Amino acid sequence: MKLERVLPYAKSILARTVAQGDIAIDATIGNGHDTVFLAELVGENGHVYGFDIQDDAINATSSRLSDHSFTERVTLFKESHEHAADCLPKGISGRVASAVFNLGYLPGGDKEIITKPESTIQAIEQLFSLMKQGGVIILVIYHGHPGGKIERDAIMEYACQLDQKKAHVLKYQFLNQKNSAPFIIAIEKMQA
Repeated sequence: MKLERVLPYAKSILARTVAQGDIAIDATIGNGHDTVFLAELVGENGHVYGFDIQDDAINATSSRLSDHSFTERVTLFKESHEHAADCLPKGISGRVASAVFNLGYLPGGDKEIITKPESTIQAIEQLFSLMKQGGVIILVIYHGHPGGKIERDAIMEYACQLDQKKAHVLKYQFLNQKNSAPFIIAIEKMQA
């Protein structure tokens, strides 16, 4: 058996969850890799909404989307993911197939600008309420930076208390990795 590494495993969950015509959310667009992947999955008739607070992230993602001719199927917001419900169009409640978060800081960016547990949990709650039954939120948790362990612990505490009748929660982690290796929390919506 060959175990998938964390990021390929996150993509395999997304690929099994998001179909042509779906709506997907990239809650932390970063350099745009997940945004492009989601845009491929939703196809011409679907749509991706992406969030980030940094100009560098918006610019890098816009460029990457343009390179793949996906600009028409993606809307980017220079806004924190905690404001997702205010930014997303009305009428998508119960239609979101998936949301992905890469928690921490922008790779190659300012390491002082990090995701925070309060805003991340607010975003999870908002996006979970918009998901269709069987929809999945994936959180890739990078916790080796200052503030990372605080967010990790808050997300773990939050995820563990979710009602199992409403959500299934998975933790995918390699236990013998050094240097605070990232891991995944996946939250699948069980009831619409």
